[in-house]
Amino acid sequence: MTIIEECKRIDEKLNCFTAIADKIDSEDLVFSLKDCICTKGMISGSGSNIISNYKPVFDATVVTKLREAGSIIGKMCQDEFGFGTFCKNTYKIPKNPWDTKRSCGGSSGGSGCITAALDANHIAIAESTGGSISCPASFCGVVGLTPTYGLVSRYGLIDYASSLDKIGVMARTVSGCAKGLDIIAGYDSKDSTSINMEKQDFAPTDNTLKIGIPKEYFENVDENIQKLVWDAIKILESKGFEYKEVSLSLTKQALASYYIIAMSEASTNLAKYCGMRYGASEDIGDRNFNQYFSDIRSANFGMEAKRRIILGTYSRMAGYRDDLYLKAMMVRTLVIQDFKKAFEKVDVLAAPTMPMLPPKLSELENIEPLKEYQSDVLTVPINLAGMPCVSVPCGFVENLPVGIHLMGDHLQEKKIIDTAFAYENKRGEIKYPKV
Repeated sequence: MTIIEECKRIDEKLNCFTAIADKIDSEDLVFSLKDCICTKGMISGSGSNIISNYKPVFDATVVTKLREAGSIIGKMCQDEFGFGTFCKNTYKIPKNPWDTKRSCGGSSGGSGCITAALDANHIAIAESTGGSISCPASFCGVVGLTPTYGLVSRYGLIDYASSLDKIGVMARTVSGCAKGLDIIAGYDSKDSTSINMEKQDFAPTDNTLKIGIPKEYFENVDENIQKLVWDAIKILESKGFEYKEVSLSLTKQALASYYIIAMSEASTNLAKYCGMRYGASEDIGDRNFNQYFSDIRSANFGMEAKRRIILGTYSRMAGYRDDLYLKAMMVRTLVIQDFKKAFEKVDVLAAPTMPMLPPKLSELENIEPLKEYQSDVLTVPINLAGMPCVSVPCGFVENLPVGIHLMGDHLQEKKIIDTAFAYENKRGEIKYPKV
């Protein structure tokens, strides 16, 4: 069976693809792409009905690099424009390979799903705004690496929140993620936020570092998850790593700051999908433009997208902008300073990736939005700060995977990769489920 045939078989069972390539030139190294990354000639709808038929006439910068390194097998399911923690806010909900009744995590749910399900030399290219790589990596039992903001070009990425979006990688191993990052990282003159710096070598090496344990990140976390994360920390200690407790006092404030900033930017970015130049359209008839725009957006945006557009627009309104958006930006600066103080004492921070196990899809049908947002409390702060992080599988509870989250200072990808590699070597291989 070819890899493409295998992908079609997996998709029938797990619902993880939005588009599958007709054929590929080589099976030596294959890549999957999150639906929000523009790929020439292949549907790139960002999980939304409003652009569900969009076929880009160009490749994102990362796609150009990937085509030189291997073959692209297809596009993966995601929450609409990245709006979600459980990959349920979309037209096709992927199933977790470890338990098909449970969530893959979001918003890069399809990317985590295919990484766990496909037994091949495969790297998933995903995207994170507030934890959209780390969450599905944890829920699907794979490695998920989110780089420093600006390290990877965002040219050709369909935006959620422009000051937060980061393209990253998922693979079954730390080395796989390091290899993927090595391929896609680098300066791009087409992206004004791209960092112009010398090429780095991300290949993992033996290194012993100081680990910080943020006490706030173990509050309201499932006890079984806490135990597995502490077991992983003890394994690193046995390898020569030192650890000490640190405090990140703005953890809860970071969550509120993130959602105000992200929704405000989403409100702006999605304004162009109005039925004129971009997105779904129809005959205007005898309607005025305001009514036409309202009809198009009401019919084609999902409920969560509408909620975030409305909240984001409210946060930017005259009379509220100073109290909400600008104050959130100030908190963001304080959150970065909070992390910087911690990294003066340690090299890497370690904590649970997610506070809970993958929930059942049936439990998510009527989940309150605030409860879903609160699920991001451990992944949002490091993403808000624009710093790198990696989630690594660290065990199982009732055959459901759990991840340890390793976080680093700006442009310190090598430190978190080395720490993850040291733990992975001691932990041993994971036997993935047969789909």
